[in-house]
Amino acid sequence: MSWDDGNKNNPWQQGGGKGPADLDQVVKDLQKKLTKVFGGSRRGGDGNGNGANMGGSKPASGMLGSILVALIGVWAVTGFYVVDDAERGIVLRFGQFQSISQPGLRWKVPWPVDSVELINTNVTERFDYQGSMLTEDENIVLVDLVVQYRRTDPEAYLFNMRNPSDTLMDVTSSAIREVIGKNLLDFILTEGRAEVAAETQALIQSTLDTYGTGITVYEVNLQDANFPRDVEESVQDAIRAREDKERMALAAEAYANDILPKARGSAARQLQDAEAYRDRVIADAEGESDRFVQILLEYEKAPEVTRQRMYLDTLEEVLSNSTKVLLDSEGGGNMIYLPLDRLMERGSSQQQNLLAPSAVPMPNSSPSARVRDSR
Repeated sequence: MSWDDGNKNNPWQQGGGKGPADLDQVVKDLQKKLTKVFGGSRRGGDGNGNGANMGGSKPASGMLGSILVALIGVWAVTGFYVVDDAERGIVLRFGQFQSISQPGLRWKVPWPVDSVELINTNVTERFDYQGSMLTEDENIVLVDLVVQYRRTDPEAYLFNMRNPSDTLMDVTSSAIREVIGKNLLDFILTEGRAEVAAETQALIQSTLDTYGTGITVYEVNLQDANFPRDVEESVQDAIRAREDKERMALAAEAYANDILPKARGSAARQLQDAEAYRDRVIADAEGESDRFVQILLEYEKAPEVTRQRMYLDTLEEVLSNSTKVLLDSEGGGNMIYLPLDRLMERGSSQQQNLLAPSAVPMPNSSPSARVRDSR
């Protein structure tokens, strides 16, 4: 039953029946238009103007149009998607790059026109690498490496590499082998780990930038670097031998540092003693020469007196060092006092002087000694 069935109080009619169109009629008109758009056929009546067939097709066409409208609405709604703060959306139109969508609620042309690949650009991912390789001195070393990276360029990461994980693994393997091959085993196992990790990170990043991968390596950690278990005993022996070598070298250096200053001091002291002996001998010789010249002058003036004086001086010097006592028994019968204690002390001191040689030999240059030798 329609609203305009002759009811004069119909609220939809104003101004003598010239109000807005009937709601049922509006829906029917919309169904007719959709039927025409989506291929619906109008079937005419018979020759008598019977429109029964046409009237029977209208409900089916209206239902089909409603379903199509609903499907189109659902299809349009599927174009909405959400991009997180840590992600970037790569919009592809028929598989070709279209744009990069920022975080938030976004809409794209639904499938199969557009598609979206979400790439996380803020998360730091890591992967472990283990392998055995040769050092510069041709030793085998096992390396345990950890690489931390981010996808900083989502477009390059998605389109420039077919398999990013395998590419990063291959680049890491090549870089660490190159760095290990340039260093010695001792350097890698001891103080060179940080330097090896830094060189490896720089080489990995340079290679990835050349490939245009869109990956940034933030840190490379050399977790462990060791020799294989099969050669552990031999390597331990080599390490002990190296430590013994270093210890003996340090001991030899310490001994050299201790003995060399002493040797230098002893040599300097001997040089000083030799110089002192030389100066003393020269001075004594010059003094004896001057004394001989003076005695010669006196001897030329009074030969007998000078000869007698020299004889007495020599005799006094000889007897003063002797423990013998000379007595003139024919001269008188007085009792003579002999200082035996002083004579014994003089004899013991003289014996000690003879047993203890002097540090620096002195030549017998005195005239009295020459006189004793001549006698």
